[in-house]
Amino acid sequence: MTKLLEKAFQAAAKLSPAEQDALAQAILAEVAAESEWERRLKETPEALERLADAALKEHRAKRTRPLGPDAE
Repeated sequence: MTKLLEKAFQAAAKLSPAEQDALAQAILAEVAAESEWERRLKETPEALERLADAALKEHRAKRTRPLGPDAE
């Protein structure tokens, strides 16, 4: 386990039991979703290529916008 994850769990331990359960459910759902993406992309690697092509097409058509902390 990484130091950052340990720090996150120490902080989470200070939450109420209900908040801890909600956080645990969110973490487990995220891990499951990530595993599902990995599985699907391994089964059909061309799917990722299609998604990338579609994203580039949207970007070139100026139908995207910047994301992130510096985006406006």
